[in-house]
Amino acid sequence: MAIVFALLFIIMVISVPVLIVKKVKKDIAIPELALVTCYVLSIGALCIGFMIHQADYLTAIDPVDGACYIPFGGKHILTLLFYFAAFHTALLLIWLKGNKLPPLAMVLCLGFIITGIVFNILILFQISEHDTSSLGIYNHADHVYLFVFTPVLGIFISALLIVQVVKTDMATANDRTYTNKLLNRLNLFLAQQSNLPFWAVILIIPVLLATTVLLMLLGQDPDSLVKVFTETTTWRFSQHTHPPVLGHRGHYLCTVAVSGNPKIVKPIRLGVRAGRIIVVNRQLLIANAFEEMVQDFSPGLHRIIRRNYDTYGYNLSKKINNERMSNLTYFLMKPLEWFFLICLYLFSEKPEQRINRQYPI
Repeated sequence: MAIVFALLFIIMVISVPVLIVKKVKKDIAIPELALVTCYVLSIGALCIGFMIHQADYLTAIDPVDGACYIPFGGKHILTLLFYFAAFHTALLLIWLKGNKLPPLAMVLCLGFIITGIVFNILILFQISEHDTSSLGIYNHADHVYLFVFTPVLGIFISALLIVQVVKTDMATANDRTYTNKLLNRLNLFLAQQSNLPFWAVILIIPVLLATTVLLMLLGQDPDSLVKVFTETTTWRFSQHTHPPVLGHRGHYLCTVAVSGNPKIVKPIRLGVRAGRIIVVNRQLLIANAFEEMVQDFSPGLHRIIRRNYDTYGYNLSKKINNERMSNLTYFLMKPLEWFFLICLYLFSEKPEQRINRQYPI
């Protein structure tokens, strides 16, 4: 049953961008549809990556919660977002309009695409090294793959569009005429040169200068293009260290086990969590065993669940401040405990061994 639900979820996730892309461009070919859909899904993965990595280098984090540091300087993120939007707007215009764009608009779009390629390469370098050893138990960086696909596919799609535009423009530019004399002269000049990417680079220089002035008026620094990569921590171009990590805030079911009526919550033994002695009951052991199973199955999914669970669980634990509330929470958690237990017996080879080995003393 779990496999069926997983397949249905995957189909739904893929079908939504497919329908959107087909609505935007109805006559799209299958390979093109597949490539654009993958790119849209990669942007979704990028957003998930930013959900996990959102702390700036000045913030102390709790690594056990799944929190981590953002690969781009938060203060200067507006600069990166502007070029991200300009890059994708240019991609969309050329993808939909192609060589039907006016020559100046075409060159401007190509300029932003070339700029976007440079940024994508820098982003790939930035995320290629993520040193999390200073975060203690959070000493792995497999989740950087959430960031990789968007710049890689962005570079690939950009190259395809540039090649397509240049080949088509070389064949049609000499036959294209405009009633406006200035546009007509510009079109003939560009057609004679047969080198649109070169002129795109030339034109983008004053545009970049104007953009920098505009961003400065919005509070960005003149060198934000550099600081967006360097004012970070744990990444390749990072030039800052982060504060000491926070102590883990704990599991709110620990509060239930220690504060509830022993006849109801049924504490069974002591255990150790994050170096502290705690009281554990079977409900806590089952919940932690289920969490361990999810982590073994999908570390990325576990980090997202863990982070949200700790965020809300910690707030809940502050409200569980007496025996009555602990008993009530224990009963409310019972259906979820049974669900966890069923999953453990469905997917774990030795469920009781997994349960009993939680929180060893």
